[in-house]
Amino acid sequence: MEVGCGTGALSAAILSRCNPKSLIAVDPSEGFLTKARANASDKRVEFRVGDAQALALETGTRDVVVSALALNFISDREKALAEMTRVLRVRGSLGFYVWDYPGGGVEFMRAFWRAATALDPNALDLAEDRRFPFCTSGGLAGLATRAGLTSVECTAIEVATVFKDFDHYWHPFTVGAGPAPGYCIKLEPRARQELKERLYSDLPRGEDGSISLKSRAWAVKGVR
Repeated sequence: MEVGCGTGALSAAILSRCNPKSLIAVDPSEGFLTKARANASDKRVEFRVGDAQALALETGTRDVVVSALALNFISDREKALAEMTRVLRVRGSLGFYVWDYPGGGVEFMRAFWRAATALDPNALDLAEDRRFPFCTSGGLAGLATRAGLTSVECTAIEVATVFKDFDHYWHPFTVGAGPAPGYCIKLEPRARQELKERLYSDLPRGEDGSISLKSRAWAVKGVR
């Protein structure tokens, strides 16, 4: 089972690499599920509208439950993890991962908020490190333990985030959903241009104009 499947990126990876007999993937957004169904047209997967805090599955019916980059967006994450644990069979495995926001693990996002805060101190409270302080190794392991999991492990996953040029970096902040794009879009044109210029001068570049930054997530796994 996958909780918070979004557009189905992890669902597709599970189907191609893990060869499950079946996969139930839930998300509260029908829009995301429509894209997920298009991205993973496999008879083994069933995409459903669902609430992570009240999973519509019987207790002890799934061997594995996973969740990717979703837990921090759930209002009652302890209830959600308790639900994920509930639907697991005894000795079943639960795994989830989220970005290391407090540790500056998402450098392209931290660069945005650093520039925004330099121009507008009020932007500081919108940054993910302020909004998701529990996304640390200890904080996440503690959540898993309180949900009733044993043999809990937390591992850092680091990847390079490479943008071919500044426009490639800047564009998502002007069209996407989320706190940073929302903040950017609401700025007056002059303030938005100042932010763009500030980022342009701050970001590191390679000889080919590319911008290479690091991203780090914490991956947690445990057993019921």
